Amino acid sequence: MIIKKAVFIKSSQKNSECPNTKQPEFAFIGRSNVGKSSLINMLTGRKSLAKTSTTPGKTRLINHFLIEDNWYLVDLPGYGYAKVSKKDRERFGLLIEEYILKRESLVCVFVLIDSRLKPQKIDLEFITWLGEKQVPFNIVFTKSDKINKKVLHNNLKAFEESLFENWEELPTRILSSSVTKVGREEILKFIQEYSK
Repeated sequence: MIIKKAVFIKSSQKNSECPNTKQPEFAFIGRSNVGKSSLINMLTGRKSLAKTSTTPGKTRLINHFLIEDNWYLVDLPGYGYAKVSKKDRERFGLLIEEYILKRESLVCVFVLIDSRLKPQKIDLEFITWLGEKQVPFNIVFTKSDKINKKVLHNNLKAFEESLFENWEELPTRILSSSVTKVGREEILKFIQEYSK
């Protein structure tokens, strides 16, 4: 898929403020500083469509981007950032939960996992929650260019083993890098198939 048009539409503080549309939406979420904005920019071929930051927890709103006038890419707030107040964490949690469970145009959630890390409890809990709520999702391992292949292989294997503790069949997993563009075609091919 070649993306020629990608436009920021709006940021929303709550689900009711999101665009009134029936066009399919594909949401991206992950722990703070997982490389979400960089991945979004890589997918769309735009350097600064989504604002990147070295400061975790930068995305605090639901951001809608209209792609090819056909589907929405949705940037959700990161989860698990300890340095925001407990009240803010609860608010982000409710914002994410309401969007994921009540947004009728949501087709799939892409859960971003930092491939440099061993399995993190918060990621596994979030994935389990999606499964329990029967929300369609794919897992995207980010920053695969930042570590050597052996460590990468071991981390992915450990993550899969952790998933097998609760899952009979593993969800789709995609390896990605916003630098080398690994995973781009796979993610966009999936979106293209389900945005018709």
